[in-house]
Amino acid sequence: AEYGIALRAGQHCAQPLLAELGVTGTLRASFAPYNTQHDVDALVNAVDRALELLVD
Repeated sequence: AEYGIALRAGQHCAQPLLAELGVTGTLRASFAPYNTQHDVDALVNAVDRALELLVD
């Protein structure tokens, strides 16, 4: 909510691929024609912040 974005988590109908890659799930961001550069920047900033928190 802080960044005003929404992500979908799960296997996204790609279970065989994820199994082959040894991955149990992914995050997906979707864009639409009405998204703006501001929306893209908000997503990039949120991912950067998440990486700061999650990666040593």
